[in-house]
Amino acid sequence: MPTPTPVELATRLGSGLLSFPVTHFGPDLAFDEIAYRENIVRLGKYDVAGLFAAGGTGEFFSLTPAEVDAVVRAAVDSAPASTPILAPAGHGTAQAIAFARAAEAAGADGILLFPPYLTEASQDGLAEHVRAVCAATSLGVIVYSRANAVYAPRTVAALAADCPNLIGFKDGVGDLEAITRIHAAVGDRLVYIGGLPTAETFALPYLELGVTTYSSALFNFLPEFALVFYAAVRAGDRDTVRRLLSEVVLPLTALRDRRPGYAVSIVKAGMTVTGHPAGPVRPPLTDLTDDELAELGAIVERA
Repeated sequence: MPTPTPVELATRLGSGLLSFPVTHFGPDLAFDEIAYRENIVRLGKYDVAGLFAAGGTGEFFSLTPAEVDAVVRAAVDSAPASTPILAPAGHGTAQAIAFARAAEAAGADGILLFPPYLTEASQDGLAEHVRAVCAATSLGVIVYSRANAVYAPRTVAALAADCPNLIGFKDGVGDLEAITRIHAAVGDRLVYIGGLPTAETFALPYLELGVTTYSSALFNFLPEFALVFYAAVRAGDRDTVRRLLSEVVLPLTALRDRRPGYAVSIVKAGMTVTGHPAGPVRPPLTDLTDDELAELGAIVERA
């Protein structure tokens, strides 16, 4: 299947649920490519609008450039031709450009641009960072607004005007006023993606603001549940959404909030609990304790 144009990719991503597959590691913390490929095949059997390889839940921050390339290529090779694969780009501008070019060479369908590493930057600097990455690839690019790269509405509007292949805005902040202002300024020029940890918590109010999709970490280990939840959100079925939030999602978020980094760790633990182990997380993250794993198992049973 040919690589979708940026416009085609944006339309596809906004039409359904998205997810970040975990990256599989062995006991020695090396990338387990065989297990990763098998998992992409498993997830690809479900109706998702796109998968983000080596993303935040895939521990992008801990992977070398060579490992990122290996993960992206494995995802491209293993996913169904109809499932877009988006690759990460991040760190400094030169490194982000190199990641974007490598992703295009690997056959990825789009780019998720993570915040620059460590340093804070002005809105003008962030805009130049995004322009440079967009100019370096023909793939559609999504900016991830979070941490030290929170894009102001005026910046997003300027970038949408300047960069034809900027196709999306992923929100990892939760500032509803900012989302409202961005949507008012840019309209449907971009696809809007919910990107907060356990994004299901915010899915219903976000939908009212034009955020039609989100990246579900739960999809990794509870794919059927994640799809039922998403369908309820899109249908405006508030009773079902509230029930599933109360029974499953909010207990999961309470466990997630026990320690920093558990937003990733709980997903890998969920993989273990559901019989699809993906190995440990890499430092500086830590795995759930045995007691916490048992708590998670009880929540999964309810789901």
